[in-house]
Amino acid sequence: MPFDVCSFRAEFPSLASGIAHFDNPGGTQTPAVVGEAIARTLTGPLSQRGAALVSQRHAEQAVGEFRSAVADLMGGVPEGVVHGRSATQLTYDFSRTLAKTWAAGDGVVLCQLDHDSNVRPWVQAAERAGVTVRWLRLDPATAELDLSDLDEVVNERTRVVALTAASNLLGTRPPVASVARRAHEVGALVYVDGVHHAAHAAPDLAAVGADLMVCSPYKFFGPHCAALVADPALLETLRPDKLVPSTDAVPERFELGTLPYEMLAGVTAAIDLIAGLAPEGGSRRDRLVAAYALVADHELRLRGRLEEGLVDLGDRLTLHSRAADRTSTLFLTLRDHLPVDAYDALAKRDVLVPAGTFYAYETFRALRLPVDSGLRIGLAAYTDDADVDRLLEGLTDFLA
Repeated sequence: MPFDVCSFRAEFPSLASGIAHFDNPGGTQTPAVVGEAIARTLTGPLSQRGAALVSQRHAEQAVGEFRSAVADLMGGVPEGVVHGRSATQLTYDFSRTLAKTWAAGDGVVLCQLDHDSNVRPWVQAAERAGVTVRWLRLDPATAELDLSDLDEVVNERTRVVALTAASNLLGTRPPVASVARRAHEVGALVYVDGVHHAAHAAPDLAAVGADLMVCSPYKFFGPHCAALVADPALLETLRPDKLVPSTDAVPERFELGTLPYEMLAGVTAAIDLIAGLAPEGGSRRDRLVAAYALVADHELRLRGRLEEGLVDLGDRLTLHSRAADRTSTLFLTLRDHLPVDAYDALAKRDVLVPAGTFYAYETFRALRLPVDSGLRIGLAAYTDDADVDRLLEGLTDFLA
């Protein structure tokens, strides 16, 4: 069945503003059902978790449904789902915990495609532990990783390989499974940033070979929080710092303080909304995979229209998103104009295309570009042809 973008757009009250949102890699708009789930949970009987009273059971239900929904989304199990305030917070927490086991001579391997949230926590942990940092290098000509020296970079002293499943700047999807196979050959753990990837394809923990994988629901229509998914048996081996009275059970031992039950309910609602895009039948995981495939076809068609329009603008811009396998996110630089000026001109037309660092510090360095030097165009499921037309018309007029 084709994806009905008109019906899907009707789920989002904010789209009535008339803004054409191409800032989606930074966070999508929120559908009404998510806001309603948050309000219903927050204003209904609610208290600390327990079983005796309805308010306690509501809290338990919110937690259980959140873990189940995220597990279905990520290809994990509920017992391995950890809530976090953000992917940055989770990565800092887990890098510090894992660093307790590192010794001089060990190493961590990082990736030049990554958002800084999957770089700086590991760099800082490595510095404190006195271990080596090596890099999976980006080829700026292709926007692909150069893995010709993978066996040398990932070696017997590597303890963790941290890389993204999709670049939040270029959209590039690196061959995570190939890197993970090498990492596991030498006994290293693989920590995958799935934040941008999960906005465009159903993540699969086992398929990519991730030992730990993070996502941020606000990138796929949910509230501002994050989740990490791992094998519960692995989580049992990790000993984070925690308060003495707090539980030592997995996954709760990694969740500091009282959980935001209303946010958990919002995440569940967002995941159910995505699953509802697929035909009835099958498990929620099956419907999620089918729904993402429908949306991917829609986004790919729009990306093609957008790229054709950008080509028509000739050498007035350079498109740096060139990888064969990539999301519907494009990064471009302008020949004779500042990106912030283009942002301002488009904003006057209610077209939101951000200019900024996008926290992709290492990617800018690998591209040999100044940080903050271009525009990022990010499509989402609710983007339609009219949005793309308005963007292309605005860019054409600006660059004329």
